[in-house]
Amino acid sequence: MNRHPYLRAYLAGIAFPTFALLLFMAAYTVFRFVYNVPVPIERVIIFPAAVVPNLWGLWNAVYAASLARRNVPLGLYGAILPLLLAPVGYGLARLLDFPVPSVVFSAFPFVLPAVLVMYYFVWKHFVGFLNRELGVA
Repeated sequence: MNRHPYLRAYLAGIAFPTFALLLFMAAYTVFRFVYNVPVPIERVIIFPAAVVPNLWGLWNAVYAASLARRNVPLGLYGAILPLLLAPVGYGLARLLDFPVPSVVFSAFPFVLPAVLVMYYFVWKHFVGFLNRELGVA
């Protein structure tokens, strides 16, 4: 099963964020249109819908291509990804004039470590499992 290892790594990387995005969008649709919660994220949803899963897949393919042989822990490598996603997401929100509530800025120092830990565990266990199952790393 040595055919197309980087494609398999890409697919293992996009599996979790694609599934999570599906669940998030289903819950958002119910809250937005059934319970009339006034959070209009329709203008910026393209970032998590298109960029995040693809970046996860590319991030995993880069890991499989170069870092897996150097014994870099997958969890630590995956935990770096939010440090790239957060500034890009903030820049996109600013570019589209999406109002970022002030509570986001005040909660950022507390939420960022939690997100890093979450990414660590998702990459270590879920993406690592898929990599092993697909024979990537």
